[in-house]
Amino acid sequence: MKKRIISAIVVLLIVIPLLILGGYPFIFGCSIIAILGFKEIIDLAKSHDKIPNMMILIGLIDLIILVLNNLRDYTITYGLSYQRILLVILSLIIPVVFLKDYKTKDAFYLVGSVLLLGLFFNLLIVLRYRNLYLLVYLILIPILTDTFALFGGKMFGKHKMAPKISPNKTWEGAIIGLSVASLLGCVFYILLVESFSFKVIIMTVLLSGVGQIGDLIMSKIKRENDLKDFSNLMPGHGGVLDRLDSLIFVVLTYVALMFL
Repeated sequence: MKKRIISAIVVLLIVIPLLILGGYPFIFGCSIIAILGFKEIIDLAKSHDKIPNMMILIGLIDLIILVLNNLRDYTITYGLSYQRILLVILSLIIPVVFLKDYKTKDAFYLVGSVLLLGLFFNLLIVLRYRNLYLLVYLILIPILTDTFALFGGKMFGKHKMAPKISPNKTWEGAIIGLSVASLLGCVFYILLVESFSFKVIIMTVLLSGVGQIGDLIMSKIKRENDLKDFSNLMPGHGGVLDRLDSLIFVVLTYVALMFL
């Protein structure tokens, strides 16, 4: 428990100043975290065969290209450059013809991993440019959901939500987490981001639910690889992907829904 608390304090002392400062410090921080997340994905030995080091390097370069692409508010409206996305896909798939030890399934694994992490971290930076409080709102949703789902499950949990994936999660805890996070998230959004609308309520409830699904998806990946955590980067908390699992899906869903 002591290691867990110390790790959490250290992470907060790093992340909060970067979040407040924004700009180049935040971009640099997101880039470093993206690289660490990419390493955790590459280290999932059961998800793929051995990937040639050259392709790992190309994947890493592609990841940074996506993370640092069009870092302005209008990126959310007009989207990432097709050229950048196609560059990633082609650079990771074409070499299967020329590298004997590079399999097509591993190429598509790399493409999916790079696109997922690249789009997520790029959107984190773009959302920070757009509105600090909006990004804090999106970060708070999975934190509040996970926290109250944990306590709610311990106090009232009886029915397992997905016993083969995450044995400790219960439907009661999930509902309590969703309810409290939606209420507090809506209050934060209305006070600091925009005025009240029913769309805010629907959006917050949906994001809280999607965050829990994202957590289960990442838990399934760990189960398939016989892992408790993606890495031991943060003692007591696991790795980058352990901390960002729900947030990845919350951010992607928000951007997908924001213009509906």
